[in-house]
Amino acid sequence: MLTRRFALLLLGLALLPVVAIAQDKPKQKTVRLLTVGNSFSQNATKYLDKIVEADGNAIVHHRCVIGGSGPDQHLAKITAHEKDPKDKAGLYGTGKSLAEELVAEKWDVITIQQASIKSHDLATYKPGMKTLYEYIKKHAPASEVVIHQTWAYRVDDPRFTKPSDKAGEPKTQKEMYDGLSDAYRTIAKELGVRYIPVGDAFYAADTDAKWGYKPDPKFDPKTATAPALPDQKHSLHVGWRWATANGKQTLQMDGHHANSTGEYLGGLVFYEFLNGRSAAGNTFRPAGVDEDYGRFLQETAHKAVERVK
Repeated sequence: MLTRRFALLLLGLALLPVVAIAQDKPKQKTVRLLTVGNSFSQNATKYLDKIVEADGNAIVHHRCVIGGSGPDQHLAKITAHEKDPKDKAGLYGTGKSLAEELVAEKWDVITIQQASIKSHDLATYKPGMKTLYEYIKKHAPASEVVIHQTWAYRVDDPRFTKPSDKAGEPKTQKEMYDGLSDAYRTIAKELGVRYIPVGDAFYAADTDAKWGYKPDPKFDPKTATAPALPDQKHSLHVGWRWATANGKQTLQMDGHHANSTGEYLGGLVFYEFLNGRSAAGNTFRPAGVDEDYGRFLQETAHKAVERVK
């Protein structure tokens, strides 16, 4: 009898660590996210689902997109729908109005943003950002509305290589970042909301001494012939590319939109902000991002989110 009891005791002790591990394992978290934005919100969330899944969590994400838009364009769509519910100008690609999208799910977080071209100018946020915020809260009062901070263009974007003489127009990447950083912080404070610091992470990565993008001094776009491209290592933006139109190849520069690396960085920032868990150590990396650079991007995202807590 004693032998049997002793054996049962040992068996019970052996099972204790297994039970403890099962209890310590964090529960899966599901976040319901609605992004009201443009191509930049699409860029920043391109890999979000894969990053979330790699960490054992889940996300329900839906997008309300208007190309090149800020709050004013979304408000115009609202007005068009209220005037005539059948007018396609008042509907998104899903065939629904914003009011319908807002009640389609119990969204945990809803994001809004400014158009990137205007992001440096605080005056362009008013009164549209507040009006859009109030409209969303009216239809989804339980949801947290946050601001998605967009990013500055690449250092060699035409906006900076051929700067405008227009007053207030940023002439460098730093000027654009300083302007948008101040504008997003200010409007977030005025509305009493949080902001997702994607733009902060982009600028930190872009200007890092080791990992930041540096234009290729040997490349001359005026004399380049297809398929020649410059060294664009560590670029977060699409940059130089060849495109075919009417059977002819032309060299184009897109220093605005994120490439897959920038999309990854944006997704890491969104993930940590939404889930409250560090992006550092996430096992997902898109093709073309090596382990060391991926670790740098994860740590950059983590630091950006930590600073705004």
